[in-house]
Amino acid sequence: MPSAIDVPVFQRDGFVIVRGLLSAEETEVLGKVAHADRAMAESAYGRKDGQGLPVTLALRNELSDDIYSAICRSRKVVGAMEALLDGEVYHYHHKLILKEPRVGGAWEWHQDYGYWYHNGCLLPDMGSCLIAIDRATRENGCLQVLRGSQQIGRIDHGKTGDQTGADLQRVEIALQRFELVHVELEPGDAVLFHANLLHRSDQNRSEHSRWALICCYNTRRNDPFMESRHPRYSPLEQWPDDRILETGRRQLAQLQPTAKPQA
Repeated sequence: MPSAIDVPVFQRDGFVIVRGLLSAEETEVLGKVAHADRAMAESAYGRKDGQGLPVTLALRNELSDDIYSAICRSRKVVGAMEALLDGEVYHYHHKLILKEPRVGGAWEWHQDYGYWYHNGCLLPDMGSCLIAIDRATRENGCLQVLRGSQQIGRIDHGKTGDQTGADLQRVEIALQRFELVHVELEPGDAVLFHANLLHRSDQNRSEHSRWALICCYNTRRNDPFMESRHPRYSPLEQWPDDRILETGRRQLAQLQPTAKPQA
């Protein structure tokens, strides 16, 4: 588990930023795999924001022998989430967020538990680890959070475009009472945040993409009481951190076509 994990800060603010959670080499391989992964690209779908611009994402409920799963299983990520959520966690799902230059839409204000509550999760004892593949800035639509807003508890959510967003009246009051933080990240940096933290992101109006991997976790004690689109509890096998590079290099070799010999 990274030494920089600050549990009291997470409990107070609802999020913590961990610089360099992935090494430069791990991040580079993750980015190369993500860009070469046709199966992931073909499964991606868009969710339009209130202005009709799409945010593209590719979601997986299952873990496999790929770099995304190796990161989700890695001791440094799982250990951090277990420390922050105070107990055993399991993989709820993971997803790639693909915000393309100039066309990547916004995510409206929401809480993840605003969705996950309806999946039979009785408690908000859940969280996510967002890892930057590209540099995340205000210009390309980095994550925005309201510091400490997880203390509000679950807010009702409704439709905004193709997305489900938090009740706008509550959001307006929350914006007056909680500090707005733009979470700017370098590649490999991560932000770990509570399922009730209000967050959003702007449209990508820059010339630079903003791709990110988000690993989502539920606690064992919060095993859903009904079936849903995301899994119920099963033990999560943790992998040594060095499996990230090992798995990523093997996957990249499989994805990239063999170079043709020069005449």
